[in-house]
Amino acid sequence: MIKKTFFILLTFLGFAGFAQDNTASPYSFFGVGTNKFSGTVENRVMGGLGIKSDSIHINLQNPAGYAGLGLTTFSVGASHTSNTISDNISESKVTATGLDYVALAFPAGKFGFGFGLKPFSSVGYEMGDFTEDREASFSGSGGVNKLYLGAAYQVLPELSVGVEGGYYFGNIKNKSILRQQNVQFGTREKNRSDLSGFRFNFGTHYEKMLTDKLQLTASATYAPASTLNAKNERQLATIVLNLGDDELVAEEREIAVADSELDLGAVSSFGAGIGQPRKWFAGFEYQITEANKFSNRSYSLNNVAFNTGHSYKLGGYYIPNFNDVTGYFKRVTYRAGLRYEELGLAINQESIDEFGISFGVGLPAGDFLTNINLGVEYGQRGTTKNNLVEEKFFSFFVGLSLNDKWFIKRKYN
Repeated sequence: MIKKTFFILLTFLGFAGFAQDNTASPYSFFGVGTNKFSGTVENRVMGGLGIKSDSIHINLQNPAGYAGLGLTTFSVGASHTSNTISDNISESKVTATGLDYVALAFPAGKFGFGFGLKPFSSVGYEMGDFTEDREASFSGSGGVNKLYLGAAYQVLPELSVGVEGGYYFGNIKNKSILRQQNVQFGTREKNRSDLSGFRFNFGTHYEKMLTDKLQLTASATYAPASTLNAKNERQLATIVLNLGDDELVAEEREIAVADSELDLGAVSSFGAGIGQPRKWFAGFEYQITEANKFSNRSYSLNNVAFNTGHSYKLGGYYIPNFNDVTGYFKRVTYRAGLRYEELGLAINQESIDEFGISFGVGLPAGDFLTNINLGVEYGQRGTTKNNLVEEKFFSFFVGLSLNDKWFIKRKYN
């Protein structure tokens, strides 16, 4: 147990260095960046479906799932994404890699508790606007992380409720450079926003056997609207641009800029599914995100609107024979899903939507590494209409779920 605890602590400490900058999307320019998926690899390869909870996996999307845990569970996940960005003229390819979550949860009678750290949003982009007599470039990095603590209670054998409190923190940095043709000096503007705030998430989880083999599962979550406080900084500089894009500062000064607030809209989700325990499951989930009152922290954007977002998720799993001790691949969990999301962002009056289809497996891996979860997703975001860009991405996920009994009641003194 001591070795496991030490390993987990090292993972938590190392997470902070990887939690940001793990995206490469021009759409992360808007708001607080691109929202990161809030669940585990197991959920993600089922189209993002978060309505199913069990005794050996942490459900990061619904805090009520902690009540169903049978063992202390530690989970960590990472992903790698290859993104092809194209417009009507050209295309480019970028990649991004990062940790997606670190979480620990444990049962305590009818209660369950969990805590962890995961990215909420991520910023990473480089863009340019070039004409015959003018060049402008924009870049950004950073993101917002979420440190959370959750608890759940089993009200009835079929019904659990839970609540999660999250502290959001991070920073977002933007840089723009403007220069004119045949002018020695250019202008550079740097902006930084340090963000922080709290948010709660409430959840319910219901499971009931309809027949000897058939089980109904239903789930709902609600996160009320909240506010992130933004402490803003700005620097203006006159620079000399040498070959190789080196920036030599001729003059630089701080510009006073007011602190601000960013509103996060309320998020609600509802879902249901049916299946046979430890054999198969299929479900559907709908999520609605109320309109966010975002504005870009650094630039005035008249062609951008933040609207109510909607997402539709369909997925499930299949296990050939959970109790087969001779055929390894009969104990493997096979997962698949698809999703369609209206992100709540409109640019040039075009709604920015996202689609993804995913597949994955859960591999049994002994006592310490209880299971290894692998998955892939192919998806598309945006459109080339009205001078916008389209992203086609391919992501690979890997997650570890470790299970053990940490709290054992002594039978003898």
